[in-house]
Amino acid sequence: MRWVTAVLAACMLAAAAGCGAPEARPWRLVIATGNREGVYYAYGQGLAKVARERLPGARPQVISTGASVENLRLLGLGRADAAFTLADSAALAFEGRPPFTRREPVVALARLYENYTHLVVPADSGIRRLTDLKGRTVSLGAAGSGTELIATRLLTVAGVGRDGVRVRELPVGEAADALRSGRVDAFFFSGGLPTGAIAQLARQMPIRLIDLSGYVEPLKRRYRAFYEERSILASAYGLVKQVGTVGVPNYLVVNASMPDERAYQLTRLLFTRRDELAAVHPEALHLNRRSAVSTYPLPLHPGAIRYYREAKRQG
Repeated sequence: MRWVTAVLAACMLAAAAGCGAPEARPWRLVIATGNREGVYYAYGQGLAKVARERLPGARPQVISTGASVENLRLLGLGRADAAFTLADSAALAFEGRPPFTRREPVVALARLYENYTHLVVPADSGIRRLTDLKGRTVSLGAAGSGTELIATRLLTVAGVGRDGVRVRELPVGEAADALRSGRVDAFFFSGGLPTGAIAQLARQMPIRLIDLSGYVEPLKRRYRAFYEERSILASAYGLVKQVGTVGVPNYLVVNASMPDERAYQLTRLLFTRRDELAAVHPEALHLNRRSAVSTYPLPLHPGAIRYYREAKRQG
């Protein structure tokens, strides 16, 4: 009896001291983002930090990629567990349409914020509209990126076509350097506001953004309704005036095989730690539960649905 009492006392002391409690089993969380100068990468770093601190057993790793298209392929291959993507790229992956060769097992946790399509030129450039790109050297974004997809679509609906320009495929930081040195005449980038590499470029040389708002409806008609007219405020980059452009939603997506509890915890983390994520990049402030569930055509992961239902009941 004394032996039993002693064992119980020892167990109680161990529990009180935090000793002997089972540790959470480690689990991998590879987050596919984009190039290091973009919002995806910053947001991903913030998500990894809060996951490491708040999700027992999580072993987050952020990887820099070509962004949306590459991210979706990595998810499908099981080489990433969560990824940032543009809605138009996600739709192609989900439906198995080119550039994808099969339906990828991708589902959404949340709609995060809006991307803005930038077409950047030197302020003194003769390029005034999209059609002026014909015959010019233009970066369409990194290979395998959502930027490359939407830039190609814009050139198509404008009647220029990808074959009508001298194509370069550069991440936004390299594209900004190339514009500054005169190696490209213009570059596209689809990203949040502000995009660091473009803001830095604007401090180094006068730039302009080309108005793309007139192509929203042609894009919607030809490629389905993922595009909306948006404005880039002058204050984002110290411009003379605001510029109309094409907006595309961003999603945080995962492989459909992710365990429900894990998907629930990740979705919950986006909202409960939103302020910490916003400290990394202000685009995180645009996350809200009302719009977060709008991830058409991707279904929400069952774990994410559980979070939204609980949050709705709690008000």
